[in-house]
Amino acid sequence: MKMPNISYLDPPMVSLIGIPGLEHVQFWIGFPFCALCMVALLGNVLLLIIIPSERSLHQPMYVFLGVLAANDLGLCASIAPKMLAIFWFNACTMTFDACLTQLFFIHALQGMESGILLAMAFDRFVAICNPLRHSAILTPSVLGQLVGMVAARTVILVSVVPVLLKRLHFFHSTIVAHSYCEHMAVVKLAAVDTRINKAFGLFVAFSILGFDMVFVLVSYTLILQAIFRLPQKEARIKAFNTCTAHIFVFLEFYVLAFFSFFSHRFGHVAQYVHILLSTIYLLVPPALNPIVYGIKTKEIRIRLIRLLFPMIHYYYFFKHSLVHKVLKIENYL
Repeated sequence: MKMPNISYLDPPMVSLIGIPGLEHVQFWIGFPFCALCMVALLGNVLLLIIIPSERSLHQPMYVFLGVLAANDLGLCASIAPKMLAIFWFNACTMTFDACLTQLFFIHALQGMESGILLAMAFDRFVAICNPLRHSAILTPSVLGQLVGMVAARTVILVSVVPVLLKRLHFFHSTIVAHSYCEHMAVVKLAAVDTRINKAFGLFVAFSILGFDMVFVLVSYTLILQAIFRLPQKEARIKAFNTCTAHIFVFLEFYVLAFFSFFSHRFGHVAQYVHILLSTIYLLVPPALNPIVYGIKTKEIRIRLIRLLFPMIHYYYFFKHSLVHKVLKIENYL
């Protein structure tokens, strides 16, 4: 049997080249990506400080939001350091095992994000469609079980991906045409049959992202139907406002996810466009999530003002307290 022309056998090192075609400007591209990471870091750390410390936020929706914030911090930490090192310091090399480790964490945290969004959609479904049983259904133990199931599903499925890559011993190149170790970018290095890797990658994508997206769509369809059946206009507006942040985050995550996924496998977009989109897809949600939820959630806004601008908070508290006392005196007189 004739052996293929093989250049590398179990390469100890790989090199990431960043954004092919934009190497001459990727130093400057690193600055907006760094800004996204800083916004994500600040926003999600504030959420993780505010949610446990504010008693009114000890509800299922905010518990899931806290888990989402921790997940987003992990996602940024998995991508940003090496990517910015490539852009700014030309530190392109890493061991193959480190590449597979980064690949695992990126795709596992991506899958966790999808699962948490599904859990948040379920919470909104119960809160709007069956509000009287909300606290009875989503007990602390149930919340823990949901988060545990999301984590277990993702870890079990994604952990197979680096194992399958590790069995590919022959490679025609060690140059990863990407700014981070992404599954298909590493698969394309192999000089042997990779149909199993590609098929399993599709299976993981559809069993996590596809499954979650379908059930999130079903949940919000039922939620919107329940909202439009409410008899009072004020109640409809209030119920819809509680869902707008979730709908925005859901659309932003899944639209970017599937555009990146399908353009990489079936599309004919330029390689640098795909890499930019896939990086934006992973870094924009962690930066936008705390902003969206912070703007839409009154309790988080108040706590944030109290935390960052204590003098302004005390001024408004004193003002409202004084006005309340004056009104009470006027009513008494």
